Amino acid sequence: MPDEDLLRSTLRDQWHLTPREITPLPEELLSRSWELAAGPDRYVCRLAEPGARQAVEAGLIAAEHLRLRDLAVGEPVRTLGGGLTAETPAGALALLRRVPGRPLEARDPVDQQWWGDRLGAVHKSLQHFHHPGLRPWQPLDPNAPHLTVEPWLRGAVAEALGAATRLSVTDRLTYGVLHGDPAPASFVVDPGTGRAGLLDCGASGVGPLVYDVAAAVGYAGGPAHAAELVDGYLAAGPVRRDELEAALPVLLRLRWAVRADRAARKGDSATLVRAKEALEAAAG
Repeated sequence: MPDEDLLRSTLRDQWHLTPREITPLPEELLSRSWELAAGPDRYVCRLAEPGARQAVEAGLIAAEHLRLRDLAVGEPVRTLGGGLTAETPAGALALLRRVPGRPLEARDPVDQQWWGDRLGAVHKSLQHFHHPGLRPWQPLDPNAPHLTVEPWLRGAVAEALGAATRLSVTDRLTYGVLHGDPAPASFVVDPGTGRAGLLDCGASGVGPLVYDVAAAVGYAGGPAHAAELVDGYLAAGPVRRDELEAALPVLLRLRWAVRADRAARKGDSATLVRAKEALEAAAG
C-alpha cells in the first residue's frame, strides 16, 4: 500500500491537487480509500489492487451513469491528461468528489434501511449498463498456490465455490453489475437533506446480485443482524424475496471463502480464523 508521500505526489502530478488533509477510511476487502480536503472541496481517493484498472474505470463510468439518473454517487475527477485513473506501483488510483453526508453505521436499523435501499437502487439502475471493462464473475481460483497456507483452506474454498456453482446451475439468479464490496462506510446519508448516496459504485464486474447483498449482510454481522438491510434492499432492488432467501446462505458462504482467500494472500491470520469458523458453520 502506498505511503502518504506517494499519494501526495500522484495527486499533485496527475490532478494538480495539493490536499491539506488526508484521512484514511475504514479498510475494505477490495481497495483502500482516503478522504481528502483541498481548498473548499472534499474528495475520496480510492486505490484498487494491481491489474484492476479496467474494472475500476468501468466502475467510474457506472458512477457517471448513476449520476445521470439522479442517484447521489461520487463524481469521478479526471486526471490532467483526461484519464479516469492514474497508475501507481501499488495499483490504480481514482479520485471522486465526496458525496455529502456521514457514513452509515452497520448495526443501526435506520441506517441499514438506507444501506439496503441504495444498494437496491444501484442494482436496478445498472440493469442495462454495459462496459468492456466489466469483468466476468470469477470470484475464486480453487487451485491458487496461496491456498496451501492452511491445511483446511483449499478444501473449504473449493466446497464454497462448488455450492455457488450448483446454485447458479439449478436456480434462476438475477445477474447484473456488482458493487463487489458494499461496506457501510461506502454509503452516506446527509442529515440536512435526508438524502442517501454512496461514495462510488465499486469495480467488481457482472455476477449474481445476491452476492452483493451477502457481502453487505456480512458487514452487518450476519443474517440475524441484517433484517432491516435486507428489507430495504427488497423494497428498492430487482431481486425477489424467494430468490434472495434461497441464494443468500450459499453466497454468504462464498463471501467468507473470498475473505479467506484474500486473507491468505495477505498473511492475515486473524481473518483466516474468523473465516474458518464461519465456513465450518455454513458447511455444518
